[in-house]
Amino acid sequence: MNTQKKILIADDETINLDFFEVMLSKLGFVVEKCDNGLAVLEKVKKFMPDLIILDNIMPGMSGRDITKNLKKDPNFKDISIIMLSALDDVKDKVAGFEAGADDYITKPFNFTEVLARINAVLRNRALFDQIKVRETRLALAEELNRDLKENLSGFIGNIDELDDAIASICKNAAEDGANYSPETLVNSIKPISEKILSVRKHIAALDARIEKTINEWDNLKKDEIGLSVLESQIRKFLHQEQS
Repeated sequence: MNTQKKILIADDETINLDFFEVMLSKLGFVVEKCDNGLAVLEKVKKFMPDLIILDNIMPGMSGRDITKNLKKDPNFKDISIIMLSALDDVKDKVAGFEAGADDYITKPFNFTEVLARINAVLRNRALFDQIKVRETRLALAEELNRDLKENLSGFIGNIDELDDAIASICKNAAEDGANYSPETLVNSIKPISEKILSVRKHIAALDARIEKTINEWDNLKKDEIGLSVLESQIRKFLHQEQS
């Protein structure tokens, strides 16, 4: 997929906001800015970025708390976060990673390094997304397999009962001979008709289930990147990092 990646820059230093906006926009990213911690959460809802470059120390709410909030929300938990901080202490870095940050960069930073880390984080996210798509497809296959087994068991049971009913009719007809009236025949056939109706319902339900699964698979395929394309993207990222 060739869609432009969206990056939200959250920092209370205007010089950093302007710098990142200019540099990342030139590289083809779609960039939005935010200079207040509390405003970041609202900006995320509207902008839905692929990645956030997040300053840890900001007015309103710290980057660490913002990260915790986003990672708790199923709508935003997959957004990648690179945390920026002037704090170089190991404890601060560990706390940032424990909050859910994908990477941690200390100020002052080198833009080439930041860009390399952005590409690495986005590359890793793409790989994780593809794994999730494939896992979902496998789960659908397993679920369909279970449904098939359950329905087949029901089919076999119904067929066995049909066989028994037919055998019973044949036996009664042979024993009663001329006394086996049309009414008796109708009453004997009625349970068989009910079983046939039950089998038809099972088949219809199974057919609908298979159709639903096929549609879900097709929708997942739209978001799935082929291995050759994914390899090409990784090579492109690596080339950018080495440039």
